[in-house]
Amino acid sequence: MKAKFLVFHVGAFLLAALSSCKKEVKESNTLQPLDSKAATAQVAAAASYQLVWSDEFNGSGVDGSKWQFETGPNTSNNEKEYYQAANATVSNGNLVITARKQSVNGWPYTSARLNTAGRFTTKYGRIEARIKLASGQGLWPAFWMLGNNIGSVGWPQCGEIDIMEQVNTSNTIYGTIHWFSNGHASYGGTTTTSITDYHVYAVEWDASSIRWFVDGTQYHVANILNGINNTGAFHNPFFIILNLAVGGDFPGQTIDESQLPASMYVDYVRVYSMSSSGGSAPIGSTISLKGFNNAYVSSENGTQAMTCNRAAAQAWEQFTIEDAGGGKVALKSMGKYVSSENGLNPITCNRTSVGDWEKFDWVVNTDGSISLRGNNGLYVSSENGTQPMTCNRAAISGWEAFRY
Repeated sequence: MKAKFLVFHVGAFLLAALSSCKKEVKESNTLQPLDSKAATAQVAAAASYQLVWSDEFNGSGVDGSKWQFETGPNTSNNEKEYYQAANATVSNGNLVITARKQSVNGWPYTSARLNTAGRFTTKYGRIEARIKLASGQGLWPAFWMLGNNIGSVGWPQCGEIDIMEQVNTSNTIYGTIHWFSNGHASYGGTTTTSITDYHVYAVEWDASSIRWFVDGTQYHVANILNGINNTGAFHNPFFIILNLAVGGDFPGQTIDESQLPASMYVDYVRVYSMSSSGGSAPIGSTISLKGFNNAYVSSENGTQAMTCNRAAAQAWEQFTIEDAGGGKVALKSMGKYVSSENGLNPITCNRTSVGDWEKFDWVVNTDGSISLRGNNGLYVSSENGTQPMTCNRAAISGWEAFRY
């Protein structure tokens, strides 16, 4: 009974709680995006995927074990439709969400909105759907996610990840996050595509970043590492939403009724867990490493041996994780690579290319910390910040474990 109540509560709360949700894309000057060049195709090339949840829409109707319907009007963005289950059907291997000119309870249009709240949530992973959109003035299709704690903290504190939004007849695709940082904050990017053809819209989301893709090509990235700029909401479970709005603040209130009925076709929705060839290393991400002494690892800008004694993470304490091949990773800071020095000398960050001494195994420990094993088979040690770091330890203890 408790689970059933929660599902009803979340579903009912969504329409009310989003009364302040304005989904126009607004660039935030406070969010510091990752360098998209550093986080681009390397991620896809190095990552492996394991399917954890999907709906292929091969049945005769919407699967109630996976989706619930939100019903009624949604005034959060001054939309003009009445959501009802009748506007979502399954046929020919597609979920079909149809917007119609149909008066229900005083609202001039109808459509459908589905979510997985109470059925499925995910924290991190690749979330994708193959979708074909309609083109028409006043239409607003979306494939997006909300924090599962919206019922207790509200919006935007729960966080929102817009995987795909499109409005009117434009070929522009929007990818955006919304969260709370001294009020409503948002950060987004765009790309273009042929909206009336099928395309795969996706995000890849991990502890470091959220990356947006269309047909496998990344077009935007947002940094959420360590909850930067109050982005801690994006380190919690989220549920999935599909809907087709009619009118609203984003598309405007002019509706081309000659284009109705109009349908959004969803071939499938799939969610994958992600791991990389370097164990579970966040390939393509820029991170900071914190040692047992609670201080940060510094590259020292390559001018001297590396240390682990910084109280704050600034430029010299930022490392981009690259795929070094063979299941190994390389760490790059200020344009130079970290070298184990084969354990013969304290480690440095002054190499211009990756050889054997610049390759490391990314080892995930049982407590969630990580260790780096050099090509010599020995581990990197922080030396507890009392002297330059080394790569000559035969076993992992406190000084050989790091968090990022």
